[in-house]
Amino acid sequence: MPWPPHTRTTKEWQPRHRQGSKADRTLDRIEVSIPPAIKDLVFSPSNEAGQAQEAAIIAVARLEAGFGEHLAPLADFLLRSESVASSKIESVDAGWHAFGRALAGGKASADAKSQLAAVHALIAMVDAAGRGPMSLDTFLDAHRLLTAPDFYTAKDSGALRDVQNWIGGSDYTPINALYVPPPPELVPELMDDLLVFANRTDMPIIAQAAIAHAQFESIHPFTDGNGRIGRALISAILRRRGLTRQITVPLASAMLADTTRYFSFLTGYRSGQADEFVQYLASAAVHAGEASAESAHALSELPGAWKHVAKPRANSADEALLARLLEVPILNADMATEITGTTDVSAYRALGRLTEAGILELISTSKRNQIWAATDVLAELDALSAAIRKRTLSS
Repeated sequence: MPWPPHTRTTKEWQPRHRQGSKADRTLDRIEVSIPPAIKDLVFSPSNEAGQAQEAAIIAVARLEAGFGEHLAPLADFLLRSESVASSKIESVDAGWHAFGRALAGGKASADAKSQLAAVHALIAMVDAAGRGPMSLDTFLDAHRLLTAPDFYTAKDSGALRDVQNWIGGSDYTPINALYVPPPPELVPELMDDLLVFANRTDMPIIAQAAIAHAQFESIHPFTDGNGRIGRALISAILRRRGLTRQITVPLASAMLADTTRYFSFLTGYRSGQADEFVQYLASAAVHAGEASAESAHALSELPGAWKHVAKPRANSADEALLARLLEVPILNADMATEITGTTDVSAYRALGRLTEAGILELISTSKRNQIWAATDVLAELDALSAAIRKRTLSS
């Protein structure tokens, strides 16, 4: 059964303010896109899409099952990587050092705070999906977390939009827009339909995640943050269906590698090309899963390498820090004191010795809240992103 394309309809346009060019000021009608109802649709994949989904399931399952004692720190590592890459797609990029300062509670830029908010939103959606069926509150709560750092977006946080939005084109009207989502009065009904679809258990998992994401982006239910919430929905469905139990597959890194291709497949979905978007997401999952497995192996070797370099005394503060550094790669002095179970002086000395050894780097010079980061872990974050990019662009 073919997947239905979006329909289009013409609506009256009444701008709140007369701004922009003459064409903006005189615009009185716009064409909006209406996504189909999908809650009861059956997806029939092509042979290629079916095979791609099987490969994706295997890659994700191997990543989830394969790393034993290092799975918990790997889960945090991948979650942060996914959130940061998803933010970069929206041109929000603070860099790992600034993000690290925000993560440890230090003074941070607006972009760093936004990236950290994306982490919190992703965690909220995935955890909620892991507990049971998703509801509208799943999205609204995540949206509140995502938009909290920005005063201008926070005023619309946790609420479906009540205005017309659009992608591309003019800043003032939908004239020449790349895509005009459905009018706001249809959003609640479309979200109800999407929630039924996203909570189904009779769909192939990868297809369900891909189609739900594309449908969400087509509805564009919020005034801001739709991309990051929509990509978090993919991870939420993987958790809801039990494909992942602890990890988050860094799919956004594959999308970030070629955003033009990613947006092109989303556009194709709107013309009924669901099969192609499912193949695209399945391929992204394979690339991300395989590259993440390599990063997991590299991370698992770091504690031994650190001990070889630092040569900590048995039962010392240095040894205690090294034992937790994969799990807590960004930390301040209070965190170090808690980890080592020693005095502030002993913790500072241990931090100093590990910094001199090149294992830690001081990423905040503030005397009130110094912050250190494990340089090898930050380097591996960049290495993972580069590896996914290379695999994506060569496929």
